[in-house]
Amino acid sequence: MAFEKVDAKPDFPAMERDVLKFWEETRAFETLREKNRGGPKWSFLDGPITANNPMGVHHAWGRTYKDVFQRYHAAKGHDTRYQNGFDCQGLWIEVEVEKAHGFTSKKDIDAYGVGRFVEECKTRARKYAAIQSEQSKRLGYWMDWSNSYYTMSDGNNYAIWAFLKKCHDEGFIYKGEDVMPWCPRCGTGISQMEMNEGYRATEHLSVFVRFPLLERKGEALLVWTTTPWTLTSNVAAAVKPDMVYVKVRCGEWVYYVGKGNFEAARKQPVGDAGGAGPSLMSIQAIFKNAGGFEVLGTVRGEELVGLRYTGPFDHLDGAAVAREHHRVIAWDAVTETEGSGIVHIAPGCGSEDYHLGKSLGLPAIAPLEEDGRFRKEFGALTGQRFVDVGEGIAADLKTRQVLVAKERYLHRYPHCWRCKEELVYRLVDEWFIRMEWRDRIMDATRQASWIPEWGMERELDWLRNMGDWMISKKRYWGLALPIWECGECGHFDVVGSREELQSRAVGGWDRFDGNSPHRPWIDEVKIKCGQCGHGSVSRIKDVGNPWLDASIVPFSTMGYFEDRAYWEQWFPADFVVEALPGQFRNWFYAMLAVSAMLVNRSPFKTLLGHGLVLDDNMEEMHKSKGNAIEFNEAADSIGVDVMRWMYCRHSPERNLAFGPVHCDEIRNKMMRPLWNTYLFFCNYARLDGFDPARPPLPLDRRSDLDRWILSDLQGLIELADGAYARFEPHVFCLRAEKFIDDLSNWYVRRSRRRFWKSEWSDDKLAAYQSLYEVLTSLCQLIAPVVPFVTESMYQNLVRRQNHPSPASVHHLSFPTADASRVDRKLSERMNCLLRIVSMGRAARTVSKLKVRQPLAEMRVQCASDAERAAVEQFDDHLLEELNVKRVTIESDVAHECRASARANMKFVGPRHGKDAAAIDRAVRSSDALQIAGQLSRGEPCVVECNGRRIELAPDEVIIEKSYGDAWAAEENGGTIVLLDKRVTHELKLEGIARDIVRQVQNLRKDAGLNVEDRIRLSLQTDAAALREAIEFCGDHIARETLATSIVGESLPSADGATQVDVDGMSLSVALCRA
Repeated sequence: MAFEKVDAKPDFPAMERDVLKFWEETRAFETLREKNRGGPKWSFLDGPITANNPMGVHHAWGRTYKDVFQRYHAAKGHDTRYQNGFDCQGLWIEVEVEKAHGFTSKKDIDAYGVGRFVEECKTRARKYAAIQSEQSKRLGYWMDWSNSYYTMSDGNNYAIWAFLKKCHDEGFIYKGEDVMPWCPRCGTGISQMEMNEGYRATEHLSVFVRFPLLERKGEALLVWTTTPWTLTSNVAAAVKPDMVYVKVRCGEWVYYVGKGNFEAARKQPVGDAGGAGPSLMSIQAIFKNAGGFEVLGTVRGEELVGLRYTGPFDHLDGAAVAREHHRVIAWDAVTETEGSGIVHIAPGCGSEDYHLGKSLGLPAIAPLEEDGRFRKEFGALTGQRFVDVGEGIAADLKTRQVLVAKERYLHRYPHCWRCKEELVYRLVDEWFIRMEWRDRIMDATRQASWIPEWGMERELDWLRNMGDWMISKKRYWGLALPIWECGECGHFDVVGSREELQSRAVGGWDRFDGNSPHRPWIDEVKIKCGQCGHGSVSRIKDVGNPWLDASIVPFSTMGYFEDRAYWEQWFPADFVVEALPGQFRNWFYAMLAVSAMLVNRSPFKTLLGHGLVLDDNMEEMHKSKGNAIEFNEAADSIGVDVMRWMYCRHSPERNLAFGPVHCDEIRNKMMRPLWNTYLFFCNYARLDGFDPARPPLPLDRRSDLDRWILSDLQGLIELADGAYARFEPHVFCLRAEKFIDDLSNWYVRRSRRRFWKSEWSDDKLAAYQSLYEVLTSLCQLIAPVVPFVTESMYQNLVRRQNHPSPASVHHLSFPTADASRVDRKLSERMNCLLRIVSMGRAARTVSKLKVRQPLAEMRVQCASDAERAAVEQFDDHLLEELNVKRVTIESDVAHECRASARANMKFVGPRHGKDAAAIDRAVRSSDALQIAGQLSRGEPCVVECNGRRIELAPDEVIIEKSYGDAWAAEENGGTIVLLDKRVTHELKLEGIARDIVRQVQNLRKDAGLNVEDRIRLSLQTDAAALREAIEFCGDHIARETLATSIVGESLPSADGATQVDVDGMSLSVALCRA
């Protein structure tokens, strides 16, 4: 069957939708799975996507990788599980459901009903899992969509129970009191794993406050804080024992201040890189504004330790417990770089303060309720939010004459990673896993291969410095932590399975049975205390940290707890891939921790991490900023093949800029050249009736161009196989772009006339067979990355020809390179030729010589034997491609060159000092061409200066060359190309004729003519030069435009007509089909 005509202006998104329909109708994915069933196993483990919103383009990068490598391994015959995952539980979904109802606190959820709320969270997860499934299919992501795993499933939750049971058996689960980052809106603690997600620049009110000393009347400590609300819970003041403090009189008071703090300028520490922000008032300036100061002397911090003081809020009932503890304590963490050198300690409001206070037996005052409002024991502050009281506290301190100064302070402060509100440090009870098996986790980390390599060290660094794993959340929708805590004796039991819970249940099982293991149903079940025997122990209300949900998937999704033999076939996973930022301390860490606990092995063999998708300005995408791009929007406008190629050609460890400019770049670099080559082949093959089944001509009966492109194809096949296998798609994609460019802009460009021949010669057949082989092989190589366009091409190139072949390009085995077809010498020479052609084009550009203007001569000084051989073998290509009449090889073109040399004083001056001027004179008086030759060979330039020989580096010498008015020149690495710029009258006419050809070709396209259509051509002008050119070069114009005749009068009927400008002269062009 004839090749189908190819559209010159394809609608790629529409084509992709047609391919999706084709895959569905032919069950292409199911056929592939059946084909590979029983083959060698390749285990891919999908990191679950959060089922909470539609996909954005940032989700598509990782999902493209996942599909690419599964397609590659399928082409290698591997059997794969193809299981997608959805992350369904946690605060991210709760917040969205709360927004839908207008809830502002947990009280609203309690009033609404926990069961109703949890069911709506489930519904939202299912809804967006379905949406993301369809979007992933649109991406071309082949998965078994009927077998996706959901982290909210009973199986996944009970698997985590089993893990926690094992942790408890080893003594690692404990309940701990600590000051934790807390989100008052969400009403839950934020773990160390989540903290780094939400830092942002925030402005707070900072205050300097006077703490009067009890034993020293008229003397006080000067204390600084950026969180005035914590002063309500002050217990102590800390100094560094070996630090020097100044004693400063200001007004009626004598203050103690750190000497370094007193003398230093103050900066606001903002910026991602830790750079300092705008200046603040120095302490000296504060004292000057208060009437001046006098330094009375110095003391060491240890001399202040033990002094008692009056706290700023001792009058409040909530602070009463602190009064007897107000004293100066020693702490080595105090610094001279921030504040006053005296730190106010509130153990109930900061983690470091808490642990310091605990070591000294200080009380911890917790002033805030879980919604961030002050408790009733705090007077006028009661019921106020901590974020709203700064100015009020400052005013109160001023009224009571203990405020010394205040000013706004800009710094990086943690916010809730989900709802974006400011966090507060709050004393709470939470549940933790004691990470005492970190060495086992680090051993598991080292078992895997990490891409990029520095990822392993980043993970190990996190493991070295991490704290215990906070696993509890005081929320509703999530893993129900299987911890039953006895209210009588304080003992707690961890239940490891549904069966164990049923066997131990003493009440509530009937109300739970038939429901998922979530709140509120699981909370109905009571058990007997395993220690004191109390008969009605309740589960704690906490749910689990959501990273527990994804941590278990190497076990829950592959049957570890149900079918160990099956699990052994697929564990560890051969490959996982996710975005780098954050996952070192989230999914990667959680998986490694669970796997080290359960089996002392890494859960994966290879981990590939990739960067972030940013906007055109390299800024993070956010809906609130208006720069986020939805996946559907991009898919419908540019097509997913463009997106997929963009992701895969990019080095994964670097962030990627996504936007119209970058998408256009991909279309121009890859999609358009590929499609245009495919279009050229199919439309001519259709016209000529080319049959791909004809016996192939042997290589020795094919042209140099054919043998070169087929040789390079073998190299591309070998490189592709290795790059995919090493998880380096960018290495392959960039090389494929170069190959496609060579194919389109050199092979096809130089072979066009071979296809245009009317008779079937060996040369024409060789051209067809060679280009056909390249296109079909290229389809196979790039199919994992761009599955849609390759399927469309394959169906036309292969399946339409009624030859026995698999139904889809994705059912083909990956090609194998044929070493017998590799001609390295030919490839080397062709590459030399392409380099020389590129230099010739550059010389034309610099000299503003149009490519269509023929030139009399080109001279080449070759830098190697391979270049000389290339020029001799391919001189016909040089003549046509660079539009010159003659090519000459010169051993040395120096006789055409005028050169001068001088010292580059930008570098010579600083490096050689007083000798610089003499060096410049010596360089100027030297043979510039000799110096240029030395430098091009990598040799130093040596000059005599003041009786000494001085070697100059290449950047210390400036060479300026000129080849006069006669020659345009380009030099590169010892190769020199010269083009004769002198244009004779005959050459001028030929140039005009080529401009006319270009205008006619444009009109052919505009008129909708097929590439093979013959025409009658009318060219009318009053310009003598144009008429002369048409007469002089008429045969050339007719041949290039497929014109059967050229006339100087109007055509009776025209398929296209236009008025154009040719070299400043007016020309009327008209044409019609012959």
